[in-house]
Amino acid sequence: MMNMGNVFGLFAIIPMLLYLLILGFSIYFIFRTIRFMNEKTVLDQQRNEKLDSLIKAIKESKETGNN
Repeated sequence: MMNMGNVFGLFAIIPMLLYLLILGFSIYFIFRTIRFMNEKTVLDQQRNEKLDSLIKAIKESKETGNN
């Protein structure tokens, strides 16, 4: 009869471990998403700056070509 109590205790711990695993994965996912979005913002800003300089260069070449 004591053996059944040990098995029941093991089955009682499994949902708690599953909950902690899901909670840990959720926290990890949130931090990775925030980190990705921050990196994406920086890369988007750099791309926009490059596009602005490219647009200026094209406008300048058109202006010098027309004169």
